[in-house]
Formats: sequence, C-alpha cells, structure tokens
Amino acid sequence: MENICVFPGTFDPITLGHVDIIQRALQLFDRVIVGVGVNALKQPMFSIEQRINWIKAVFANEPRVEAEAYEGLTVAFCRKKHARFILRGIRYVSDFEYEKSIADMNRALAPEIETVFLTSTAAYATTASTLIRDVIRNGGDISAFVPEVVYRSLQAG
Repeated sequence: MENICVFPGTFDPITLGHVDIIQRALQLFDRVIVGVGVNALKQPMFSIEQRINWIKAVFANEPRVEAEAYEGLTVAFCRKKHARFILRGIRYVSDFEYEKSIADMNRALAPEIETVFLTSTAAYATTASTLIRDVIRNGGDISAFVPEVVYRSLQAG
C-alpha cells in the first residue's frame, strides 16, 4: 500500500518553510499531495490557480509531489485521495497546541487517518505566509522567504 500524505494549507504564498517541510516529508512518504484549501472565511492575496501553479513549478522535477485545491473537511479530501496521513508543520509550541486540537478532531472524524507533525527547520521558524503578505503589501523584499519562482513572478507582475 502506498503511503500518501496530504499537506493542507492556504499557501498564500508558498514559502521556503513549506518547501522544506515537503522535501523532508518525501523521505517519509511515497507521495505528498499539497492540498490548497479553499476557506470562505479567508480572503487570500493570490488566486487559487496562482498558488497551485507556484507549487507545481517549485516541484516540477519531483513527480511525487502534487498540488490540488479542495473545499470542505481535510479528512474528506484525504479519503478521496486515498491518503492515510495528514502532514502539518510546527514552528512554535503555540502552533502545536492549535494543531493538536485539529488533529484530535480529525482523528475523531476519521480514525484511520493519522496526523504527522514535522518541526520547522530553524532557518524557517519565523517564515509565515501572513508576514510575507504584509511585507509584499508594504513593498519589502521577500526574496529570502519564498521560492525563486514566486519571487520572480511577483517581480514580473
């Protein structure tokens, strides 16, 4: 049986921290599906298409990474994709408390799906899409925080 995980998030935009988690997850899983969640309560800076295109471009040479938009419960998306694992990145202790509550709810809804946490590499611990969006809005340089394809496309457009 293939070990598939879903790495859910908004990826608005994808950061080097996200890339690091995905690359490290490839050592653990046969496939990583980056699930770009559509959340009616959030107003993203970038379109769903743009975010998926960035992820696909970053991992163009890695066939074991896929990117797909989804709505609704993450566990329902996992079932649809035959994924037995949900991957979450943890930067700080406060992230763990929040993520554990989500993992507990997901386990109650789908006991066959396990949540796996990977801690952030120290170099990316402060890299958050929310902060990057703020830097973009204020004309700052984000080149140290996002993949080159993201940086280039924002410079061009």
